Amino acid sequence: MKPGMLQGLTGIRERRFWEAGQQASDVATLAAEKVLARTGIPREAIGCLISTSVSKDYIEPSVASLVHGNLGLADHCISYDIGNACLGFVNAMASLGMMIDAGFVDYGLIVDGENSRDVVAATLDRLRKPDAAAEAFRDQFATLTLGSGAVAMILCRSDLSTSGHLLNGAVTRAATRHCRLCLGQRDYMTADASKVMIFGVDLAKQTWDFASQVLANWSDAEIDAYIPHQVSQRNMDVLNAKLGLTPQKHHLNFPTLGNIGPAAVPITLGQAAETGRIRPGNHVALMGIGSGLNCSMMSVTW
Repeated sequence: MKPGMLQGLTGIRERRFWEAGQQASDVATLAAEKVLARTGIPREAIGCLISTSVSKDYIEPSVASLVHGNLGLADHCISYDIGNACLGFVNAMASLGMMIDAGFVDYGLIVDGENSRDVVAATLDRLRKPDAAAEAFRDQFATLTLGSGAVAMILCRSDLSTSGHLLNGAVTRAATRHCRLCLGQRDYMTADASKVMIFGVDLAKQTWDFASQVLANWSDAEIDAYIPHQVSQRNMDVLNAKLGLTPQKHHLNFPTLGNIGPAAVPITLGQAAETGRIRPGNHVALMGIGSGLNCSMMSVTW
């Protein structure tokens, strides 16, 4: 690899890693403690906890159960994991929203903790070996874009909300004939990055067209801001061209965070709010393409 190659090909110039030994449940707990303190919602009010972490402490128990125990949540609080690659958090928002609408819970907590340190370090070790070939570099290149992060979000009944934010609806489409284009293990990930981008953006176009039919005010002219899952500048350029999106409406952080998996959309949403990129009343589109292939788009009023 020549110096600067990663930044030149992807636009990523920085990434973050947690300290060695920190687990997904540890950092997800940190984020959960922060959101509970910020909102002042009592722990006993949380009726459901969902973790969407791709990173895992163990095969079992669930990351959600570990975070549940760390937080000391009530026995009546349901806890489980939702796994769907980079779409997990958006899927959890939709699932928890339906639980709230059905009257099962009043408040729910979604967490995600991603730690890419181990898989990136293992990949660099493999690529340093004298017998590492160009094919191995191509197959494992996407691993080098991974970063780390943690995030937590509380959803509740609209009449209990103090924020005024509304989840209006979501749509999802699948193209599972491409399910083996990106395969990941704890210390190894291989991806056909070019095909993931081509077929993923094609799927995003199908999802966008479907969203235009079923979600209110779903058009580039009526959406104030896009909060996308993001992996590189090239991917964003192709997506914008295919869907006819205004690039300036995107809040992007991949240059400094890299690809942080399912944590990307909620972290980007939080950063956009903190920096004033989105304001009360704005129509915000949450969008993501994930391995599988799957695509989800969600309408939010901020």
